[in-house]
Amino acid sequence: MLTRLRLRRLGVIDDAVLDLAPGLNVLTGETGAGKTMVVSGLGLLLGTRADPALVRSGAKDAVVEGVVDLSAGHPALVRAADAGAEDDDGELVLVRTVAAAGRSRAHVGGRTAPVGVLGELGEMLVVVHGQADQWRLRSPEEHRVMLDDSDPAIAPLKRAYREAYEAYTSARDELARLRELDERRTSEADALRAGLADLERLDPQPGEDVALAAESERLSHVDGLRTAAGTAQGALVGDDASGEMTVSVSDLLAQARSALSGAGAHDDELAGYDGRLAEVATLVSECASDLSAYLAGLDADPARLEQVEDRRAELTRLTRAYGDTVDAALAWGQRAAARLDELESAHERAAGLVEEVERLLTALRSAAARLTEARTAAAGRLATAVTAELAHLAMGKAIIEVVVEPRASGPIPGDDGHPPLGTTGADDVDIRMASGPGLPLRTVAKAASGGELSRVMLALEVVIAGAGGSAVPTFVFDEVDAGIGGRAAIAVGARLAALARHAQVVVVTHLAQVAAHADNHLVVRKTDDGHVTESDVVAVTGDEREREIARMMAGVDDTEAALDHARELLRTAARSEAT
Repeated sequence: MLTRLRLRRLGVIDDAVLDLAPGLNVLTGETGAGKTMVVSGLGLLLGTRADPALVRSGAKDAVVEGVVDLSAGHPALVRAADAGAEDDDGELVLVRTVAAAGRSRAHVGGRTAPVGVLGELGEMLVVVHGQADQWRLRSPEEHRVMLDDSDPAIAPLKRAYREAYEAYTSARDELARLRELDERRTSEADALRAGLADLERLDPQPGEDVALAAESERLSHVDGLRTAAGTAQGALVGDDASGEMTVSVSDLLAQARSALSGAGAHDDELAGYDGRLAEVATLVSECASDLSAYLAGLDADPARLEQVEDRRAELTRLTRAYGDTVDAALAWGQRAAARLDELESAHERAAGLVEEVERLLTALRSAAARLTEARTAAAGRLATAVTAELAHLAMGKAIIEVVVEPRASGPIPGDDGHPPLGTTGADDVDIRMASGPGLPLRTVAKAASGGELSRVMLALEVVIAGAGGSAVPTFVFDEVDAGIGGRAAIAVGARLAALARHAQVVVVTHLAQVAAHADNHLVVRKTDDGHVTESDVVAVTGDEREREIARMMAGVDDTEAALDHARELLRTAARSEAT
């Protein structure tokens, strides 16, 4: 439930805290005291569009904070956690800030979040009913939701239908994909076979193009490579073939070691250098030997060069078609083989899937028929129950009818007498109302006035909550009692109290007959110091509550007659709840 609501710098309210309780919370106060600001603030907390005009005059921003207490695993806690929010053992803090300059910010569980997250949470936490906010009665889809919620037996049928729907649409989509593959398999398969034939004929090896490029480079520059290697070898060990007296690295190293060999006997450090020179001499000898082997294997081979270039040309044509490198072309070949197998088997798999799709469609239609049957039975019960509730809400002549009829259209078209199907079944649901006997039934959103819509919604919520179908923990009713009084007003209060036995209810009212049923009575009070008007909210009990009820009934709260009348009304409300 919503346990606390704090409003700061919102309209006429400078700083007010509403401590809300389980059951029926009633908000009263004089006209202009700021009750509307409370509802507006709650709307901001639930993600409605921010209006900078709501910011108190002279203030830079308005802030609305709410604390919601939820059970573990509640969908709202799950969604908040997805947004990075943290909760304190199920207690979730929501904040909405509206700047006078027009910007709006939201925080969920101590973390900044998009305002849209507040809207998503609001749909899970609170249903607001007001003369200007009867969206559920204006939405055909919500008519179906309310009908389904009115009968717990519908829920398992909906789950069974949804499973059948997903199974059928998955198989149908797979069949469509296979048929598409089958239609284009000839041309695509020919192209794949041609590419795979090229790969098989050339039989390229991984990395072959890189190895051939290196070999081509070596064979194309063999004379230069031989000269460079021969010169380097001669510099290391001398070149006897040249006939010239040259000094090699080996000769110089030998001279250096000879110079150290005698003197090293007198100094260990100098003797150590001789050891290092010996290592260098070994390295020079090994390098010269390797260069000699390199020269021995470095032969000009024009025939081999021609073969390499021919092979490289073939591989280049292959890589231009199937990849930048031989390795990429080989990878394409693996994918092409898998795709070709898929194309060649598509026809057979499609033929086998046709029968399965037909079987799943038959099962889906059977599930839809069972769901329609259950909805049709529940529609009669819901209509009867809501009509009876309206009789207690100053709408005794009103008649409610819940119509279940085949869908006009859907993702799965109808045929052979079968209606179209959608994700929720084969049904369109319309809640209709006639203001009295003999009058035509029209969809309730068009047949009822704003005040009547609030009472129709109250009747629906009472019936649905009584059936255990309401998943929303808090209901807010704004001016649900408009246009009624007397015994009818007491009945409205009793119905709100009945709903409050199943969920938290917050009601803004001008009627003492409704306020008398409150479990928690909050009063919006206005103060005026001659310059600034401010409002705050206080909870009233005992004598203070009697005075507030008296004020609402008689306009005064200090006469014994008015107080006696208030006490009698409170006793009457208590008796009606007891029965």
